[in-house]
Amino acid sequence: MKSKIQIYILLIGLLLSSCGQISHEKFDSEKWQNSNLNLEENWNLRWSMMNDLRNNYKLEGKTKNEIIALLGKPDNETKNEFYYYLGYSGKGINTGTLTVIFNENNVVSKIKVHQG
Repeated sequence: MKSKIQIYILLIGLLLSSCGQISHEKFDSEKWQNSNLNLEENWNLRWSMMNDLRNNYKLEGKTKNEIIALLGKPDNETKNEFYYYLGYSGKGINTGTLTVIFNENNVVSKIKVHQG
C-alpha cells in the first residue's frame, strides 16, 4: 500500500513539474520586436524565446544601443534598467518580465527574468 502511494505521489510530481516549462523556441529579433502581443497566439511568444535568448545571445557586455537593436525599445525603462514584457509564462496566468540592468557606462551588467 505504501509503495502505491509513493508511485502516485511521484506521478503527480512529474506531471506538475512538466507543466508550464519554458519552450525551446528559437529567439527571433524581428518576431520579438514586431509581433502583436495582444493576439492570443502571441501571448507567450517572448517567454517561449527566453531560453534561447539567454543561452545563445550574450546580453551582458552589450550597450544600450545594441540591446535596442536586438530587442527593440523597452516596454518600460529607468535610467539604468530596461523592462521587456514577456507575456504569459505558461504556468497558469503568471506573466513575466525581462529586466536588463546597465552599469554607469550604459553596458549590460546583469539580466533578470521575473515571473509574477
